[in-house]
Order: sequence, then C-alpha cells, then structure tokens
Amino acid sequence: MSRKTIALSVAIGSLAALVLAGCSGNTVGSAGAYGGTTPKASSSPAGGGSSASSGDTLTTASSSLGKIVVDGKGMTVYFYGKDTKGEKSSACTGVCLALWPAVTASGTPKVTGVTGKVGTIAGPNGTKQVTIDGLPIYTFSGDSAAGEVTGQLYENEWWAVAPDGAKITTSASTSDGSGSAGGY
Repeated sequence: MSRKTIALSVAIGSLAALVLAGCSGNTVGSAGAYGGTTPKASSSPAGGGSSASSGDTLTTASSSLGKIVVDGKGMTVYFYGKDTKGEKSSACTGVCLALWPAVTASGTPKVTGVTGKVGTIAGPNGTKQVTIDGLPIYTFSGDSAAGEVTGQLYENEWWAVAPDGAKITTSASTSDGSGSAGGY
C-alpha cells in the first residue's frame, strides 16, 4: 500500500470518528458506543442547514413503531434527548446536524394527522426549525427511505415522534422478531 493511500485512509478514518462523535458524549472506539450500524453522514457542511429536511408539510405514516410523524418527504422525524421543551434554539449543532438534519419550514407548516402542537424556533443558518409540543424535530441521515426508523433509540438520545407529540420509547420490531432497530 502506498504512502498516499495510507494517508488518505487515515484522513477518512479521522473524519468518520469526528462525525460519529458529534452527537454523543461517548468516545469513538468504546465498546458498544454505536451499536452495529454506522450511519452515513450528510454531505452538507458541518453547520448543517443546507441538508435540512422539509417541514413545510408534516403528516403521519405507519411504521414498525406504529403511527409516527413524517416530514414532507415521508422521512421519520425524531426528538433529541438533549433538547429542552420551550427553548428558543436546538441543542443539536455543528457535526450533530450533519447526522440529524433539522426539520425546517419556510412558513407555517401544513399539518395532517399530527395532533401535537406544531410550531417553530430559530433554526440553523437563519431558518425556522419545526417543533412539536415545544421540542425541535430532526430526520436521521441513516434513514435512506421513507418510513425507516433506524435512528430510533440511537445512543438512547433519539426517539421517533408519535402523532400526539409524545416520544416513542419502544424499539422497532424487525422481520426476525429481534426487536432491535438497525443493530442498536
């Protein structure tokens, strides 16, 4: 292996460690810190915002967790355990937003089937981040298709949102009956 290849491998590994560490107090490499699945990082800059999820429409969908709230693209929305209800801004910033894009809206979100109170707070890069019952919502970069819930229980800090605005605390059921969500 050439020096150039080794240097590139080290650089990529270092970047991956930084991205994974961004949303957790755990150190990368600690046993069990991230379960079995590594999420993909967003291609947006560390400031987030440009990959924000479309919150102009919120609706509900059926999933392995039951009824959940989804954004305008059908992607599952999540609460972050470090956010505080009623705060004027999100606790997820920088690298965290690369993994957990904020659900943003250009105006008042159009809501169908969501009974929790929908609002907005100051979001990344001057946007409006959508809230449900006073908590900011996000999508997960590891969910690659509408209705996936691979972010559920991630680091015991992330929860899918029920239509009434409650956080869903159960794990997703899988086809093998193991009850785990994406190896978490």
